[in-house]
Amino acid sequence: MTVAIIYHSVSGHTRQVAEQLADACDGMLIEVVCRTPYNVVTRYVVGGKRALSGEKDEIDPAMIDVADFERIVIGTPVWARHPTPAINAAVDALRGCEGKEAAIYATCGAVAGDTIALLQSALEQKGVRVVGGVVFAQHELQSEEKQKELVSLLGDTCAQ
Repeated sequence: MTVAIIYHSVSGHTRQVAEQLADACDGMLIEVVCRTPYNVVTRYVVGGKRALSGEKDEIDPAMIDVADFERIVIGTPVWARHPTPAINAAVDALRGCEGKEAAIYATCGAVAGDTIALLQSALEQKGVRVVGGVVFAQHELQSEEKQKELVSLLGDTCAQ
C-alpha cells in the first residue's frame, strides 16, 4: 500500500469517502478517534467553537507515522467551516511526512468554508506538498465524478 488515508468521521460520511478511496487505491485506512467523543449537542456547541479556534482534541492514534507511504490523504468533516479538532490533532501527530505529497478532502452539508485552505497550510508547515483538495457536499457523497477527482490527485498510486 502506498497511500495512507487518514480521516475523522462522526456521521459516517467522511468514512464512506475514505472507504471508497481505499478500494480505488488499495490504500490503508487510519481512522482518527477523539478520546473524549462528542455527542449531537456538544459536536455543534463545543466542537464547532474548538474548530473555529483551530484547537486540537486528544486523539487515537496519538502518533501517525506515514514514512512508509508514498502519498497521504487527509479527510475531515466540516465543523463551522473548519477542519475538526481531531483532524487538527492528526496533522500535528504526523511523523515521517516531510517531502510527501498529500490530497485533502472534506465532507459537509453544503459549504466547506476555509477547511481545505486551513488544512493545506497546516500540512505545508509540516513539509508536506498538497496537490489539491476536493469538497463532497452531502448530495455528492455517491458522486463517481467527485471520487474520480479525488483519485486523480493521487496520480499513478491509484488505478483509475
